[in-house]
Amino acid sequence: MQSWEALLHEAYSAMDVDYRNFLENDKSYFPSSSDYFNAFKTLPRSKVKYILFGQDPYPREQSAGGYAFIDEKVETLFSDTGLSKEVNRATSLRNFIKMALLARGDLTKEDTSQEAISKIDKQPLINSIEALRFNFEKNGVLLLNTALIFTDKRSSTKHVNAWRPFIEILLKGLEDDAPALILFGTHAKELKKKLSLETFETIEMEHPYNHTFINNEKALELFGSMRLLEK
Repeated sequence: MQSWEALLHEAYSAMDVDYRNFLENDKSYFPSSSDYFNAFKTLPRSKVKYILFGQDPYPREQSAGGYAFIDEKVETLFSDTGLSKEVNRATSLRNFIKMALLARGDLTKEDTSQEAISKIDKQPLINSIEALRFNFEKNGVLLLNTALIFTDKRSSTKHVNAWRPFIEILLKGLEDDAPALILFGTHAKELKKKLSLETFETIEMEHPYNHTFINNEKALELFGSMRLLEK
């Protein structure tokens, strides 16, 4: 995280002092204070090509690990019958993996069923959420949310607003590096309205929670080129 230290300090200092007191003293949110900056610990600043902005952390403590879209509760991606039970329960992840399989040519738009997935040769594919995170980072994707912590659904907008000064300073600090911004869903797209992002390429798409994401041409082109499911 050393390459990020000065910028993170500046961005954190831009947040409201009362909210920072909450982050530093409250224990009711997750991921914890030791984990919510995890995305910066494993991807050096010099390697960032994209920033993927999700909405907010998973609303389950065992799932939220400091990376957008990486469900820590998931152990394996696949099973003999198709996707694993854990992936099938995580709607966004399920749709994302189906999209990635479709991009590889393993599935067709007409059939993304469990039965179709069960017939795919999994030998060339990764089978853990950690390997998926590694592949994102290998492609230079920083996995952030618009709010880095979660308490309850009712408070999500409050946390998104509280973290916005942090995101604004972070992006200003990265202007010269010019990473492309991948915006998932409503909260992420709000960044474009609230912040000045003219200097960045923005790639907007619906949140993977929506079934339409599986066939989204932007997603198929962008993530297909990253080969995220391959060993």
